[in-house]
Amino acid sequence: MNVTRDVNGDKFKHVKDKDYTFCLTSKLDLNLSVRINSLEWKPKRPHLDAEAVPYSAERKNPFPDLYVTCQVHAGNQPLTVMLKTSYKSMSTKFAWNEWIALPIKYRDLPLNAQLTFTVWDAASPRKVEPIGGSTMKLFGPFNIILTGRQKLRMWPDCEADGSEFTKTPSDTGERDEMDRFEKLLKKQDRGDIPRTEWLDNLAYRQIEQIHKKYAAQSDKMLLIIELPRFDFPVIFDEYAYETKLSTTSSFGGSVNSSIPSLHTTSPSNSIFIVADPEIQRENPVEAKHRRLVRSHRNSPLDRELKPNPKIRDELAQILRYPPSHSLTAEEKDLLWKFRFYLTRDKRALTKFLKSVVWNDPAEAKQAVDLLPAWVDIDTDDALELLGSSFENREVRSYAVAQLRSANDDDLLLFLLQLVQGLKFEHIDESFEGSNLAAFLIERSVKNPILGNYFHWYLMIECADITQKRMYGLVSYQYQSAMTASGVQRRESLRRQGELIETLASLSKNIKQMRETRPKKIEKLREFISEPKNGLVSFNPLPLPLDPRVEVTGIIPELSSIFKSSLLPLHLTFSCTDGSQYQTIFKSGDDLRQDQLVIQIITLMDDLLRKENLDLKLMPYKVLATGSDHGMVQFIKSQSLANVLNENSGSLLMFWRKYHLDERSADTFFVRPDVMDAYVKSCAGYCVIMYLLGVGDRHLDNLLLSPNGNIFHVDFGFILGRDPKPFPAPMKITKEMVEAMGGFNSVHYQSFKSYCFTAYNILRKSANLILNLFGLMVDANIPDIKTEPDKAVWKVSKIHHIPHTRIQRK
Repeated sequence: MNVTRDVNGDKFKHVKDKDYTFCLTSKLDLNLSVRINSLEWKPKRPHLDAEAVPYSAERKNPFPDLYVTCQVHAGNQPLTVMLKTSYKSMSTKFAWNEWIALPIKYRDLPLNAQLTFTVWDAASPRKVEPIGGSTMKLFGPFNIILTGRQKLRMWPDCEADGSEFTKTPSDTGERDEMDRFEKLLKKQDRGDIPRTEWLDNLAYRQIEQIHKKYAAQSDKMLLIIELPRFDFPVIFDEYAYETKLSTTSSFGGSVNSSIPSLHTTSPSNSIFIVADPEIQRENPVEAKHRRLVRSHRNSPLDRELKPNPKIRDELAQILRYPPSHSLTAEEKDLLWKFRFYLTRDKRALTKFLKSVVWNDPAEAKQAVDLLPAWVDIDTDDALELLGSSFENREVRSYAVAQLRSANDDDLLLFLLQLVQGLKFEHIDESFEGSNLAAFLIERSVKNPILGNYFHWYLMIECADITQKRMYGLVSYQYQSAMTASGVQRRESLRRQGELIETLASLSKNIKQMRETRPKKIEKLREFISEPKNGLVSFNPLPLPLDPRVEVTGIIPELSSIFKSSLLPLHLTFSCTDGSQYQTIFKSGDDLRQDQLVIQIITLMDDLLRKENLDLKLMPYKVLATGSDHGMVQFIKSQSLANVLNENSGSLLMFWRKYHLDERSADTFFVRPDVMDAYVKSCAGYCVIMYLLGVGDRHLDNLLLSPNGNIFHVDFGFILGRDPKPFPAPMKITKEMVEAMGGFNSVHYQSFKSYCFTAYNILRKSANLILNLFGLMVDANIPDIKTEPDKAVWKVSKIHHIPHTRIQRK
């Protein structure tokens, strides 16, 4: 088979450089083919026996019926299906002379491509055994593809091995006289040796006699094949895609310009995106199959369709999938088939809606019409329907309707995520169609506490230029709704903004001063004491951090600056009821990640309390008032590192100074309520920090309150990130265990029991926690923003709690 193409033809192009002409595999749009010629082999034993009769007992042919299989391998993997020669009765020799066209083009062949050949004995239809196998590399020296006649060494009684380091190589390096003759014949075929007809005929006859002699003496098995010949040498070359510099991927997402190009080592260049026009296209065969199958399931009989026990188990397994799990086409069809049966299960709605093809109007209408018939869903499922995966307005309206039954306290627990859900509402200037925005505004107007946090969550999103217009529109509608019932609350929010702006400016000025810390504290107190600055005394104002508290000013003599690189302000507010409220104001720090973690801790504490498990958690309040500043509630406490350093490494010694109880020998002469708070809070925070993957846990980030409660601060590393290599999954040190009485004490056993119980309680609410993180993927949270597509997966992958590992200081 000679493949001849004109140099200027459309099958492939060639490159001509001086006197050497060649073509590239990337330009060769032809299927790889190979001709199976013959097999040189002498069977060692008679073929026929009592058990292996070919198909008729009368057959007496001593030659076995053989066939050859062929396949392309690369990188230890097959690239094509296995093809075989057709049946031929062998009488005098093993010969097929058959071309096999493999389903792969030359342009798609990798450089390490190999052809594998296996000869099989087809004597019995019940038993097929390999006679021999061989593996041949397709590319030879200088990456030129092999052509013409090839003689392959076959390894007896085994299949061809297509791995990189094959055990059945076709060329073992052994050479004899016949190999020398064949090499000369190939040179003559290429034109390197001139032809002389009368002399060539004599040489051919002599070579044939020598071949018969060698064949009679040799016990080797040799397979003769032939590869297509070309007019030019064919050299390996990968297809060069057109490089288009782009900042947007084919999925619609932006590409980080800091990623180095695939075509250069310069870190300053942007990545080159190769657009695949087929990647988002639907398989027409599967689409037609789906339409045909689902069109037959729209009859009234579907309403009475019920699954058998096997299918019921399959449906139950699907309903147990976490929200981040992708459904297969078969699972989607199964959910659609039994959709009427599933309406009685509240867990099934989100899974069913994921099975709907929303760009099919008829199917979308059926799904929407089925929503009123569904049993009421839980809050966690309603939150999932407000995520980016569901854009249908009717579905999102249904989710909002389900949220209306939640009270204000529950709504406050996930208000942060609901504000993020507004990003997927497609709100326009007319402000129509967004039931979520209308719902949040309505509830925020009715409840001042809810409205306070709603206002500040909107304000920080308005700082993002990409979302400023949409969130500004929602904020304007909220302000207008408040004005309709009076201007007092709107004026209160305006004054809060002025207070935060003054504190942010003050904090920046303090950091810029070239003074010692005592001098800076003095300047701070002078600024607060100055009446014209409006900080020492003002009309009662709900504190932005905690609007349940009304403050009337900042007490100068109780204000200070912490020893830290960011120099956070320690401010003490005077309250209308005569009490004091201590806060920390940070500037130059993005508190949104801390705000999220504290919100999740608060939610988990609420979930535990609903199960009558109070683990004495202390989720202090955090409010990000801007992208680089915010307020934190100050809790009187000491770091665990300081307590241990000042008390010879013993927490018990510290407690005996302040909470001595000589009658409580069971708690090592420490008040029982202090020991109880310590053990419970240790267990609660260990489990929660493990579930959230909080990193950078050291003794300066663990604080001890005067009542014995342990709590964590500084959540700069979450979702498995940690500056230390191989961190322990739980932060529980030897000194912390010794404060419980040691590993064999009753209190340590209680600690482990609380961990076990808390984990199981929180695991029951896994969907709620996962959906809350799912709504935060676009919230500019540092540890989520790095890999937003994996944020939910990182939380969902935690299925079991490991054995507690003790991490030393």
